[in-house]
Amino acid sequence: MTNTVLSPAPHLRTTKTIETAMYSVILALLPGAAVGMYFFGLNAIRVIALSIVLCVAFEALALRIRGRGMEPLKDGSAVLTGLLLAMNLPSNSPAWLILIGCVVAILMTKHVYGGLGYNSFNPALVARVFLLISFPVVMTSWPEPKSFTLSLDTVTKATPLGDMKMSLLLNGNLGDIANMSLMDPFIGRLGGSLGEISALALLAGGIFLIARGIITWHIPVTYITTVFVMTWIYWLLDPVKYASPVFHMVTGGLMLGAIFMATDYVTSPITPKGMIVFGVGCGAITVFIRLFGGYPEGVSFAILLMNAATPLIDRYTQPRVFGYPTRKEAKA
Repeated sequence: MTNTVLSPAPHLRTTKTIETAMYSVILALLPGAAVGMYFFGLNAIRVIALSIVLCVAFEALALRIRGRGMEPLKDGSAVLTGLLLAMNLPSNSPAWLILIGCVVAILMTKHVYGGLGYNSFNPALVARVFLLISFPVVMTSWPEPKSFTLSLDTVTKATPLGDMKMSLLLNGNLGDIANMSLMDPFIGRLGGSLGEISALALLAGGIFLIARGIITWHIPVTYITTVFVMTWIYWLLDPVKYASPVFHMVTGGLMLGAIFMATDYVTSPITPKGMIVFGVGCGAITVFIRLFGGYPEGVSFAILLMNAATPLIDRYTQPRVFGYPTRKEAKA
């Protein structure tokens, strides 16, 4: 007779921890951050360093107030939030703007819900949208990229998405945007938030995360594919008014949002089917805001709106529990 050892669930175990996931994402973000530091120089380094330090400081303050001890500081979540927030800001952001963003991200979005694992919305995205709505002039003053410099002086210019929106409003067509080289935004030589300018660097980070099993393909692939297909349809219908799908792929915050922010464990669905629904929803909302909304960019708003829908998506896409009837069968 064979002896059988019974033990309670969970029966699946892994060596991966919260720290492993957080620091893997941080590592994957470094190429994008490095490109931002190269093209925006000392200003980008200042914004990244200050954002990370302030987020860690407010995390420590929140933990002390809640009597949780300093052990959770080691998980890297505050560092990741600080890095993501910095990469969503212009490289010439003043210190007071970064301070407000960190307060909103850590205290008002993360810990007001109970800390890591309980927040309903991505903290860095909430902070970005709050700053964008509250201080639109500062948040849309994009420094012109150039080779690395120690100077803090900057020359600002519009982003390609901003130029597209303005040309459509004034002329009813794409204007010069229709003829711009897409290689510059692919490698990072264009204005924008300091961490979203290089599609190549962000894609490299995404491939690294998927290869390591930190994220799955479902959300980023369906998000990006949805944006591509929808913008391709509009482009075919009227190429004078609507930019090509490749333009939408390499400009703005699509890659940063789809790969690093929409895939947040806490605020995105947990089932593969739910992730696909989430990615499609993010993509559709992004396209509608970009093409018909008042803002040239729609990634942050799209992800936050779908964050709000995540509990509903999880409810209707959960798999059948072994031994229990489905909801439809239970009603029959």
